[in-house]
Amino acid sequence: MKDFLIVDGYNIIGAWPELAKLRDIRLEDARDRLIDILSDYQGFSGMTVYLVFDAHQVPGLGGKYEQSKLRILYTREKETADELIERLVTDLVGRRKLIYVATSDMAEQHVTFGKGALRLPARELLVKVKESRKEVRKQIADDRKPARNTFDSRLSPEMRNLFEDWRRGKSDKS
Repeated sequence: MKDFLIVDGYNIIGAWPELAKLRDIRLEDARDRLIDILSDYQGFSGMTVYLVFDAHQVPGLGGKYEQSKLRILYTREKETADELIERLVTDLVGRRKLIYVATSDMAEQHVTFGKGALRLPARELLVKVKESRKEVRKQIADDRKPARNTFDSRLSPEMRNLFEDWRRGKSDKS
């Protein structure tokens, strides 16, 4: 059962120090970095992630895109990210899955909580992302360690030799 994570993109960009620095240089780079981070997180967590951006920050009519299996939604003109997030929560609620909304906007947290979603402040999402990265690095490091045959290591040298002889088809009578 996949849970849902709906992320208020520009709110998170403003709340995470790494992304806020990028935003101050070039907003597009901050968006791309957030997409990369959330794509990795989605792969690790198994959640279905929706990343929502306000259209007033991006020229065009908005729309839905998928990048690295991440669902990226731009609002329509004159629609706020909050309105789109609330609509998504309404559409997803009742599917017997948990819905998390990641934003530090307290008003939005209260509205989406009232609709049945769970609140996930930007700082808490950052902690979860960092923990997932640590876990991935640990799993990669564990995979690189040579596998130990614990059964073999518990055998006496005599028993190990006997099993090796049997494996090679030798018997005591030869």
